[in-house]
Amino acid sequence: MPDRMFLLANIVITVAYASIMVAILVPVARAGQLRTNKLAVATALIFFSCAVGHALHVTATHVHWSWTSALWDSFTAGVGIYYWTLRRGYGVLLGPGAIFVDPWGQHRLDEAAARERAANDLAEAQRATLATVVEHSDDAIIALTPEGTITAWNQGAEKVFGYTTAEMVGQPAAVLADRLGAEHQADVLARLRQGHGGATYEARRLRKDGRPVDLAVTITPILDQSGATVGISAIARDITAAKEATERQRAVEERTNRAQRMESLGKLAGGVAHDFNNILAIIGNYTDFAIEATSDKPDVQADLTQVRAAVKRASNLTSQLLTFTRGDAIQPQDIDVNASITEVHALLERTIGPHITLIALPSAEPLTVHADPGQLQQVLLNLSINARDAMPDGGTLILEANTATLDGDEVNMQPPVAAGTYARLVVSDTGEGMSAETAARIFEPFYTTKPRGKGTGLGLATVYGIVTEAGGSINVYSEAGIGTTFRIYLPLVPAPSTAPAVPAAPAPPPSGNGRTVLVVDDEPALARVVARILTDGGYRVLAAATGPEALALYQQHGCDVLLTDVIMPEMPGPRLAELLHEHDPGLPVLYMSGYSNGLLGSTHVIDRDIAFIEKPFTAGDLLTKLATARSTVVSGDGPFDARGV
Repeated sequence: MPDRMFLLANIVITVAYASIMVAILVPVARAGQLRTNKLAVATALIFFSCAVGHALHVTATHVHWSWTSALWDSFTAGVGIYYWTLRRGYGVLLGPGAIFVDPWGQHRLDEAAARERAANDLAEAQRATLATVVEHSDDAIIALTPEGTITAWNQGAEKVFGYTTAEMVGQPAAVLADRLGAEHQADVLARLRQGHGGATYEARRLRKDGRPVDLAVTITPILDQSGATVGISAIARDITAAKEATERQRAVEERTNRAQRMESLGKLAGGVAHDFNNILAIIGNYTDFAIEATSDKPDVQADLTQVRAAVKRASNLTSQLLTFTRGDAIQPQDIDVNASITEVHALLERTIGPHITLIALPSAEPLTVHADPGQLQQVLLNLSINARDAMPDGGTLILEANTATLDGDEVNMQPPVAAGTYARLVVSDTGEGMSAETAARIFEPFYTTKPRGKGTGLGLATVYGIVTEAGGSINVYSEAGIGTTFRIYLPLVPAPSTAPAVPAAPAPPPSGNGRTVLVVDDEPALARVVARILTDGGYRVLAAATGPEALALYQQHGCDVLLTDVIMPEMPGPRLAELLHEHDPGLPVLYMSGYSNGLLGSTHVIDRDIAFIEKPFTAGDLLTKLATARSTVVSGDGPFDARGV
């Protein structure tokens, strides 16, 4: 009986080992790993050898067995049974290099694999997001080889440069630059290849259509693990609009500064003209007195006539200064600029010289503006004379009238004007032209590039004053060696009014008939001249140098008319008139000043429509104005405004 049990147990063990061998080889064979999964095959062979060994052991010992053999066989059977139980809970690992893995180890491997997959998925999502951001960025993002060949091109680059990705990948970056830009680009790439760090700079490149584009460029090397440059990243932002805005702001600031400078120069010029006119009034009238007193000395009168002519010339200069300050007495009316061009053209045809080709191009339709006709002609004449002087060897001068629409944002207008449609007068020449530095100063009074004695530097300052007084603006374009173009913009008015009647020749001023005139002027010499003129004109004169002195004379003697300077120390003329009107509301007043009525009215010193005579004046002018003032009844409030005095 024991020997039969021994035999049966060994048969069971042999079958178990053979089963284990089959359990290993079948899945390995199905997975096609009989040749590659050497550890699995070797394990199967071990169990095969165990099965064969037990079969041989049973054959040799089933008759003469011992308890030692039985114990050994029991042990090996237990090992097989233990393996078989493990086989049910452990899976066969068919991966290379392993057969079995325990459940806990498999759990850890699964967790590690899951974490790796999650990390990979996150990295892939981040790469996708970054790729989307790069692709849809408004900035041009470009990848290059170290030699400058384009390898990547985003949608921003397509927008900035106009080339598609298909057109640019594989192309050298130099196609985006002109010659100088390509040289700079090659220098930057060479520095990056040599190991220098990235760089940020501004550059100008070319779009597909040939238009330039200003860029802010950031270029960075792409390094491998050894630190060698294997690629280049370039980010370019279009700053064309920003640069244009900056340039426009700079131009606006420059224009504002120029306008402020012109205003300051205008105030200075006005002050000079005021004092100078006082001096001219003295010189001119005393010269007239001397001419009257030397009728028997023709040689002396000839000399005095030259003095009188010089006074006239000086008076014209001060008149130009006052025009520049917008203070000249003007008579604006509705006029057609075509008529001004026609008249100036007719005048220039006779005087400008045969070496100049003169062309007039009036507008096909009437262009009506509100301006002083004489001053508008003066503008055209001044510009034409300057053009003639700029063409000593001949050339072409064009006078043209048309319309232009402005948006109000032009930066090259002096002074700036509001948006709208304007009448435009164009004076163009093919002369020597001007530099930008000269063009920036041409409207400053006394600035001239002509030789000494050939120009006063007031011509263009006068043009500036006339145009601005009419509510217009000037644009100057000039290139040295090519020529100069002045464009004058004046506000259009709906239609011209009826032309004013030509005034008749003035009649001789009436006599003063002994009426008393209170003359007030802080310039004693000029006061003496005025007193002499009035005395010769039949007036009785009371002269005072200040307002308080005039009040004292009025309280003692009274007067029939007040002739006073406007601006005086201690008490200005309007304040003096106001005090006298408290006693005599109907007292006629005639104001006089070296400033023009227009200037004084614009600064609210006096009203524009009061009785006024501008220095320097002649005896006839003064007597006529005084007679007109006498015939005007002055209201109790007085036609003046003492504000700003």
